[in-house]
Amino acid sequence: MASSDTALVISAHAADFVWRCGGAIALHQKQGVAVTVACLSYGERGESARLWKEGKTLAEVKSVRRKEAEAAAQALDVHDIRFFDLGDYPLDLGTGAQERMVDLIRAVQPRFMLTHSQYDPYNTDHMRTTEFVLTCRMIAQAWGHDPGAQVVGAPQLYLFEPHQTEQMGWKPDTFLDITEVWDKKRAAIECMQGQHHLWDYYTNVAQNRANHFRRNSGGQAGGRAAQYAEAFQSVFPRTVDAL
Repeated sequence: MASSDTALVISAHAADFVWRCGGAIALHQKQGVAVTVACLSYGERGESARLWKEGKTLAEVKSVRRKEAEAAAQALDVHDIRFFDLGDYPLDLGTGAQERMVDLIRAVQPRFMLTHSQYDPYNTDHMRTTEFVLTCRMIAQAWGHDPGAQVVGAPQLYLFEPHQTEQMGWKPDTFLDITEVWDKKRAAIECMQGQHHLWDYYTNVAQNRANHFRRNSGGQAGGRAAQYAEAFQSVFPRTVDAL
């Protein structure tokens, strides 16, 4: 039974949700939103170089990556985390994966969803994930798909920040102040032992986005004193009663 207020994060690899929207997850959990995270793969082939250099087997790499993701999810107070284990580089996003994701979207009934940028020439797993999510969202809305099952409404889809924004055609239109849960995000980041080189990188990203939050939240004089923030690009129009 879905919570009255829910969200769904679809992460191509096991660490993506941590770097890119860990603050949003922790903040919304704190506000009473039940956030489910779906990891399509463990990132075992393409994002686990240190483990391969240590001579680990594929099964061992997957196990380590899963444990890291589970620890990070716990640090962020994630409501539920699912592992699809679809392989990576490339992801196997066939009909079976599609059916599983549609079922999950309908089960969660998210108010909003988060996933990757629509274009990423450095990692096609990311942009294929976004196309996959858009397709599954569409199917989950269709009354003729598995008639009698509960359809989903029209959840907003937010695209979280890619690694090199200037190459991705990604333009943020939403800045989220995550200062009050930064300690949780940093703890989750440090669970990703296999990608230590990204710890400070994504700390710097959060600090830079806080500057943009301040710049945009209060005109030229500057807004509230956010220290850490995350940025997102919305896909669908917002419906409002006042500006």
